[in-house]
Amino acid sequence: MSKITNLQDAVAAIPDGAVLMIGGFMGAGTPPDLMNELVRQGKRDLTVIANDTARPGVGIGKLIDAKLVKRVIVSHIGTNPETQRQMIADEIEVELVPQGTLAERVRAGGFGLGAVVTPTGVGTVVAEGKQTIDIDGRTFLVERPLKADFALVNARRADYLGNLEYSFTARNFNPLMALAAETVIVEAEEVVPVGVISPDTVVTPSVVVDLLVPKESCHG
Repeated sequence: MSKITNLQDAVAAIPDGAVLMIGGFMGAGTPPDLMNELVRQGKRDLTVIANDTARPGVGIGKLIDAKLVKRVIVSHIGTNPETQRQMIADEIEVELVPQGTLAERVRAGGFGLGAVVTPTGVGTVVAEGKQTIDIDGRTFLVERPLKADFALVNARRADYLGNLEYSFTARNFNPLMALAAETVIVEAEEVVPVGVISPDTVVTPSVVVDLLVPKESCHG
C-alpha cells in the first residue's frame, strides 16, 4: 500500500510540544519542505534532536528563527548565532552532546538498548549528574537512549512502499533516526515504482516508514 501523503497533512499530524528527530548535517540531509511547512503551520514548543541547528534561514535554523523550539539536543550550535542568542536569553534550552555519543544514543533508542557506555566526556561538564561505571580499570559514562515522537527524514529516492535510498553524505543521521521514532515522515526527492530501487541499495526499509511526502516533480 502506498504511504504517500501531501505535505500539509503530514505536518498537521505533528502536535505542538512534539519531540522531533530531524536528520541532516548543517542542513545537508534535512528535509526542506517539512521545515518550511512546520513554520507555516506554526507548530510550537518543539523539542528537536539533531546534529546541529544549521544557520539562520537554513534547515532547522528556520524553526529557530520562528521561535518554535523550546529545547534542542544537539552536538553544537556554533554556526547559528540565533540559537546562541536564545540560549543566553533563556528562550531555549540547549543540551550539548558529543557528536559520536549523540549518534549512539539515537542508535540505542532505535535498537531498544538500555544505555550507551562511553568514555567520551568523563571528567568534563558532560559528565555532570550522570551515572558512571568502571570496566577493566576505565571509567565510562552511562548515556541514556534517545527516542522521539516523530522522525523527519530526507531521502534521495523512495518507492511507493517507502523503501529509501540516500544521497552521499546527506545520509548522515537520517537512517538512525528513522529507527528511533514512533512515526517516521519522509520527504523524498524522487518517488519511483516498486522494483526500481535495487534491494542492495535500500538503506531504510519500508516497514519503518509511516508517511511519504514527495516533491512536486516526483513521478505520480
